[in-house]
Amino acid sequence: MTGSAAASASGAGPNGGAVPSGAASGGAAPDGSATRAFGPGGAAAGYRPGATLPFGAEFRRQASRRRTQLALGFMVLLPLIILVAFQFDSGDDDGGGRGEFSSLADLATSGGLNFTLFSILVSASFLLVVVVALFCGDTVASEASWGSLRYLLAVPVPRARLLTVKLLVALAYSGLALLLLAGTALLAGTLRYGWSPLTSQVAAELTPTEGLLRLLAVLGYLAVVLLVVAGLAFLLSVLTDAALGAVGGAVLLWILSSILDQITALGVLRDFLPTHYSSAWLGLLSTPMQTDDVVRGAISAISYATLFWGLAFWRFTRKDVTS
Repeated sequence: MTGSAAASASGAGPNGGAVPSGAASGGAAPDGSATRAFGPGGAAAGYRPGATLPFGAEFRRQASRRRTQLALGFMVLLPLIILVAFQFDSGDDDGGGRGEFSSLADLATSGGLNFTLFSILVSASFLLVVVVALFCGDTVASEASWGSLRYLLAVPVPRARLLTVKLLVALAYSGLALLLLAGTALLAGTLRYGWSPLTSQVAAELTPTEGLLRLLAVLGYLAVVLLVVAGLAFLLSVLTDAALGAVGGAVLLWILSSILDQITALGVLRDFLPTHYSSAWLGLLSTPMQTDDVVRGAISAISYATLFWGLAFWRFTRKDVTS
């Protein structure tokens, strides 16, 4: 393989490890004296593992991909679609058995903060899960399906660094998608419905300043909960060469966990499901705030995400990469 041969000639193996110092001869200086072809430990002179695959380069590379542009674009488009849909609301949905949803829609049109809360509410259970799974499940599996993963390792990029950079970039885009959704909803809702206090069905009216802080807390908790999806999708991305399988598998397992959480016969076992506390962010809107489940949910999410990421790193550093 050309990439591997080039890497070996430079003094590093395909996995980023150093070859023995006797594997290649040193060069010669103009005066005829021998020079060292390898640095300390047998690595190529000047080779720094930390300088390979910079975060900025990978971030720009992912930004040029069509799936990134479409996913982020839809995060901006969704609040605008909801805004337009509200303009066609005839106001007679109560008689159709949708009174609860209609009351939420009425709250959404009472101010920019309420519109933002409504946009988050309709997106949190599925859309955001799909977007996070897309960014984190596609990152390694797509490289393998294109056949470019082995060439990245032959540069050589250490395996642990490759996974770390790709995970950080995927998390950065996932966070950006969440911020774009909330930011667009807040801007569009405020321009259309004004800057009004935040109201909900579980809390007293909150001043705009306090309401904004509550919304930021909600976004923070959602970001933590979605780490479970990120960890699961990233693990599946390492285990398979099919990006669609990694993304779809993570979404399906999340849905399965949500279904099992509805079965009360499972009793206390439901507390250990990763989706059990996924709606605990509603407690951040109550008066006074209910944070017990929020703390439990954060601990659960971080524990699951750490487990999945640990398994991904353990598997990838021992995996025979052939694609």
